[in-house]
Amino acid sequence: MRLNLKATNIVLEGTVREYLEKRLASLEKLINFEDPSVMIDVELGRTTKHHQSGDIFFAEINIHRGKETFRAVSEKSDIRSAIDDMQSLIGRELSSRKGKLRSLTRRGGYIAKALLKGGYEGIQYLGRPARAGWKYMRKLVGRQ
Repeated sequence: MRLNLKATNIVLEGTVREYLEKRLASLEKLINFEDPSVMIDVELGRTTKHHQSGDIFFAEINIHRGKETFRAVSEKSDIRSAIDDMQSLIGRELSSRKGKLRSLTRRGGYIAKALLKGGYEGIQYLGRPARAGWKYMRKLVGRQ
């Protein structure tokens, strides 16, 4: 994992950096940090051109893994609350991707089991077809 940290219009203190690293460590169960292809870009900053008065802080994260890119942006009145919100948003995005992969694996296992049991006749209605290959398999079974 490579971590690129950028500060815009603020000076990062050591406590904020430690807080950010602590928050990113909680994402380790969703993404493998030992993988060298994982690159994380974090930008923390202050925007003054905003409709609210005072200092408005933002936290932005981009996670690149292979061809996949995950992104989350948060704007809050405090830098720590912006980091918390950013962490929850990116965690939600990563966990939804993990759930999609799990459901695709289960669907593939279901199809393989049906094919082993009874050939194409063992395949029952699988829901809406995702690809043209599904249409072909449904035609073989006799469903339109």
